[in-house]
Amino acid sequence: MSSPTDISSPTDLSAVATEEPKDAEPFGLGSPALRTDALPKALGIYPYAADLWAEGLLWGAVLRSPHPHARIVAVDTAPALALPGVHAVVTAADLPPGPEGTPDGAPSGPVTADRPILACGVVRHHGEPVAAVAADHPDTARLAAASIVVEYELLEAVSDPEQSFNVPPLHPDGNLFRHIPLRTGDPEAVGEVVVEGLYQVGRQDPAPLGSEAGLAVPRPDGGVELHLSSTDPHGDRDRTAACLGIEPDRVRLVVTGVPGATSDREDLSFQVTLALLALRTGRPVKMVLTREESFHAHTSRHPALLRYRHHADAEGKLVKVEAQILLDGGAYADVSAEALAAAAAFSVGPYVCPNVLVDAWAVRTNNPPAGRMRGEGALQTCFAYESQLDQLAVQLGIDPLEIRRRNAMATGDPMPTGQAVTCPAPVAALLDAIAESPLPALPLDDPEAEWLLPGGPGGAGDPAAIRRGIGYAVGMVHMLGAEGEDEVSTATVRVSGNHATVICAAVDVGQGFATLARQIVQSVLGVSEVYVAPVDSDQSVAGPSARGRHTWVSGGAVERAALMVRHQLLQPIAANFGMSVELLTIADGKITSYDGVLGMPVGEALEGKELWATAQCRPHPTEPLNESGQGDAFVSIAFCAMRAVVDVDIELGAVRVVDVTVAQDVGRALNPRQIEDRIEAAVAHGVGLALLENLRTENGRILNASLTGYRLPTALDTPDVRIAALLEERDVVATFGAKAVSAVPAVVAPAAVAAAVRAATGLPVGRLPILPEDAIVG
Repeated sequence: MSSPTDISSPTDLSAVATEEPKDAEPFGLGSPALRTDALPKALGIYPYAADLWAEGLLWGAVLRSPHPHARIVAVDTAPALALPGVHAVVTAADLPPGPEGTPDGAPSGPVTADRPILACGVVRHHGEPVAAVAADHPDTARLAAASIVVEYELLEAVSDPEQSFNVPPLHPDGNLFRHIPLRTGDPEAVGEVVVEGLYQVGRQDPAPLGSEAGLAVPRPDGGVELHLSSTDPHGDRDRTAACLGIEPDRVRLVVTGVPGATSDREDLSFQVTLALLALRTGRPVKMVLTREESFHAHTSRHPALLRYRHHADAEGKLVKVEAQILLDGGAYADVSAEALAAAAAFSVGPYVCPNVLVDAWAVRTNNPPAGRMRGEGALQTCFAYESQLDQLAVQLGIDPLEIRRRNAMATGDPMPTGQAVTCPAPVAALLDAIAESPLPALPLDDPEAEWLLPGGPGGAGDPAAIRRGIGYAVGMVHMLGAEGEDEVSTATVRVSGNHATVICAAVDVGQGFATLARQIVQSVLGVSEVYVAPVDSDQSVAGPSARGRHTWVSGGAVERAALMVRHQLLQPIAANFGMSVELLTIADGKITSYDGVLGMPVGEALEGKELWATAQCRPHPTEPLNESGQGDAFVSIAFCAMRAVVDVDIELGAVRVVDVTVAQDVGRALNPRQIEDRIEAAVAHGVGLALLENLRTENGRILNASLTGYRLPTALDTPDVRIAALLEERDVVATFGAKAVSAVPAVVAPAAVAAAVRAATGLPVGRLPILPEDAIVG
């Protein structure tokens, strides 16, 4: 049996992923430091989980349900076991039994444990795992999985979320994940102008560039070591151990090269099944999902149906907002309750409205499970309330920017949940920054720019049919966990000579945490050489990589640990000079006293010393929403305003996003380069949902589980992104005063693009993605 030390990859991740580029001059917070993993990724030598290898390796494969809803009558694994090279086949019967002593598939989930690792008795969505195989070759494993004979009794699939209220339970827990009846103000209030709308948001998939992959290695103590692209190593470790029926300390999870993550990186069934096969065979087992499997394995954005009615006075000030919000959570709960809380709380957007009546539901269907994805809940409602404001502007003859200014939220204003917005809320300033930014040139002004028209050069369209539209949108997202979720992270900083090491289990999923951690230590200690250790579950808990929490919570833990080391370093120096530590500063690699008498290089002060400290960061607590949707549920909020410029061929319905201008509330720009990169990526993400991305289903079956069928934006679909303003009004309760930056542009971009298409065509545009038929005039 191989040991964990036998694992190898083409390049050592710890040596490459955190190596500081030799020509990187920027130093400390506020500088545009290059990402620590930029060079190896650009060179193609960055190691991912799919690159791992171990002596005696077996390959895993999964059999998935071809039906969205069926009863499992019988499973015959004999044909698979009869194939040469097959070492094990596992089903729900091989997992620990449930509370009643009978197999239940070891259900798990990030919030509610309702999703079986391997289907037991019933399959509830297309692609649900039913059995898994380990063999000595990947082709043999897939052939063996396909040879397992499963007898199904087909059941009626519920694919329409509106039907979920009226059909028998699809799961013992019922069909309703959550209902939030949000009520504030006078329910009888009526405005002088009333507009209504029905809006739909499709199913956006994360579609990561790298599909799910991992390696499981059995341990001598009967445990298992998992090498995965996890975004929550401790949560995944604990849930995996519970599903396997072993103690958490017998499961070690090593995070290996996350190839980008905009949602939960893997569903738990993948890693538990991988571990189960390794334990059953006593050999390392590797699994790399095909692209089609990847679409079935991970969660996607919640499809939504939203009905809105806005009341306003003659000046355009909001009087009352009524809404019904329905999120399709798919077959299992995942984070539907959390997404619904955001949808309900942000149902009015960054605007002041005294009277709000919202009913929000998240329901179970036989569609693919929905889960965490940038701005879950907030994105769906942003599209709806911004579309409503555009309607009001037209009805009242008010400029779309002006109607937003008249209702803009400011610091101290209440949300519909009754929570006061205590963080900076510079909504009006963001709108002003957008308004002052110059517009791009018209394409026909440049005869060489024919390719910029929708359809490109020589397209079927007539240039005379091109109409330009300008649209505006403003949105908001919450940061960190909500409704009483305990947010905590731990970090250790060690200094030896002129070299520092950061140990923190915060996974860098592309948001640049490793770079930020280096910059923090550089700023606090004046040490240029900072190494960020690879992440595994043996380190202290840091929590999941979601909602910008690592900048705040894990960055805060790193800063506190570095400050403790700083005190250890400066205390003896201050004592020698008869002054307090507070009278010494560290800047530009030098320790200097307030009076200028002392000036010592940090390297000299650290010579021969080894210092370390461990610290935690835990933001102030929140509370769950009550039965009326009221409560202080969020730690802080980030805001963004956006202007989209589109060209639309009104005869063909072709849409090209020409330009997106962004003004964003960032609190403090810790790394301007990374902020701009993250905003550009988030805009591309939002444009994808606005025009292209839709994981289509029919009666619960996924129809386009491939990168040819599921359309992603390419470089030619991505617009010019201009930053009109990064407003740095620090949030006093946040670490460094900084706010998360990548979620809110993704929330706002679809609404802004839809507004621009609406302006170009005069059509209502009530669904995302916008199809060609939605943009054809006449």
